[in-house]
Amino acid sequence: MECGRGQIRGVARRDRRVVARAGVILVDILVAAVVMGVALAVMVGMAGSAMSSQMQGERLAIAAMLADEQLNLVLMRGPDNYGSRFALEGACDAPFTEYRYKVEFRGQAAGGDPHDVAATILWFESGREKSVMVETLMSPRIGEEPDPERKPPETVERDP
Repeated sequence: MECGRGQIRGVARRDRRVVARAGVILVDILVAAVVMGVALAVMVGMAGSAMSSQMQGERLAIAAMLADEQLNLVLMRGPDNYGSRFALEGACDAPFTEYRYKVEFRGQAAGGDPHDVAATILWFESGREKSVMVETLMSPRIGEEPDPERKPPETVERDP
């Protein structure tokens, strides 16, 4: 009988070890699931932040391009009396109608002195007004030639 009892005791010990191992494995699985859940939440948050930064960068690039366009128009037409012939502020052309521009001439140029010209592009993002301003010096136009007609024969399509 002693022999039989020893075998029963050995089986009971093995069962306890199996149960203990199963408990450790269950805890390991739960810890791994929590760690993976936290990692996934962080990755989703980082992806959202990256998308937001990318969109903000795109808007800044568009605003810089539109400011450069306004300064090129002033350069092409000449800074002398620009404001009396052309609008100094308004909405940008399609497809950039959510942006507004403002052209300012700071200080008066005397004789051949350069004009201080600033182009500001404004838009709303997340309920707040954002802006980009580019400022430069431009020489007055030389000569009395009238502005030539510079309209392209076909409409230029722009991609946003």
